[in-house]
Amino acid sequence: MEQQTLPNSQAILILGILSIPLCCCYGIPALVLGIIAIVLAKKATDLHNENPEMYKGFQNVKTGKILAIIGISLGVIYIIINIAMIAIYGFDGLQEMQQEMLQQYNLEG
Repeated sequence: MEQQTLPNSQAILILGILSIPLCCCYGIPALVLGIIAIVLAKKATDLHNENPEMYKGFQNVKTGKILAIIGISLGVIYIIINIAMIAIYGFDGLQEMQQEMLQQYNLEG
């Protein structure tokens, strides 16, 4: 019997990869993509465990799941940092810091 590719194995890998760089977008996209990848990976793992000889591509699922966990972790850290910065400086303080940085960049550039 010919082996079939696990459903969504490439999608899990792509979502896991994308969750890491997208953690810099305030962390929210990383959380969303990472959670979707983990849910899909759970379904694919269950399907693979029922009949391991029938499916290939399980390495993509494992790698995607690991990358999704890393992406979720980075997204949560980024969200915590943003909340802390808002709590410490407030929105006005952050805008003032941004204005100062832009003015400094314009003077140097």
